[in-house]
Amino acid sequence: MSLFIENLRKIHLAEWEATPSAQEAISWLTDLIHFLFPGTHLPKVTSYKGLLKKNQIDLENILLSYLNPTQFDIENIGREFYNSIEEIYSNLRMDAKKIYEFDPAATSINEVIVSYPGFYSIAVYRIANKLVRLNVPVLPRILSEYAHRNTGTDIHPAATIGVPFMIDHSTGIVIGATAIIGNNVSIYQGVTLGALQVAKELAETKRHPTVEDNVIIYARTTILGGRTVIGRNSIIGGSVFLTKSVEPYSNVFNTHQLRITPSEKV
Repeated sequence: MSLFIENLRKIHLAEWEATPSAQEAISWLTDLIHFLFPGTHLPKVTSYKGLLKKNQIDLENILLSYLNPTQFDIENIGREFYNSIEEIYSNLRMDAKKIYEFDPAATSINEVIVSYPGFYSIAVYRIANKLVRLNVPVLPRILSEYAHRNTGTDIHPAATIGVPFMIDHSTGIVIGATAIIGNNVSIYQGVTLGALQVAKELAETKRHPTVEDNVIIYARTTILGGRTVIGRNSIIGGSVFLTKSVEPYSNVFNTHQLRITPSEKV
């Protein structure tokens, strides 16, 4: 037993040193989203720069806790990330606007921002994706899995998603790491953009579909394969299963017919 405890301690130490604190990562994410979209607690005008600087220091401390500074330029990562904050915010405002304009149940853009899980999942994706593009390991997955647990939407932070992007109802959506989604795309609940094969040796290949601009994908549709392209301006109906490409301006619908007949009166 003592040998097991010793070995377990070594494993835990190695993994701890290579992994950021999930609690600190989520706290940092929450503070950043609250800075961008403060909701009911509006900071004082003089506090904005200080809040953003604190958030940057928190990110750099998280990175220092598990990354080797001789291999990662942590100050540069922090600088590049926060230089992109205005772009991230602008993109998210466009995402929120599209959700508001597309959803008749939404009464305002602010309602979308403060209460829609689809918008929250997109917000976390855009933050995590920037960290991926800065070659930050592990942390982006912690953020995306936190959003997954809270919204039911699983977006890999390495996916490429254009602007604006709309997720309606959020639950059960899966978007794989090599998926490419164009601009002005709308996705409904239960949609999967997945891989045809799941094999470790395919890690560096494109395994997930490409969805071009102005596409709508309705509920419970599954689209698989790295060579599968959904052409621009197409509409993919609900409960469709696709493993081959679709030309631009296509309408794809399931041909299953529902029959309703009256029952005999008793």
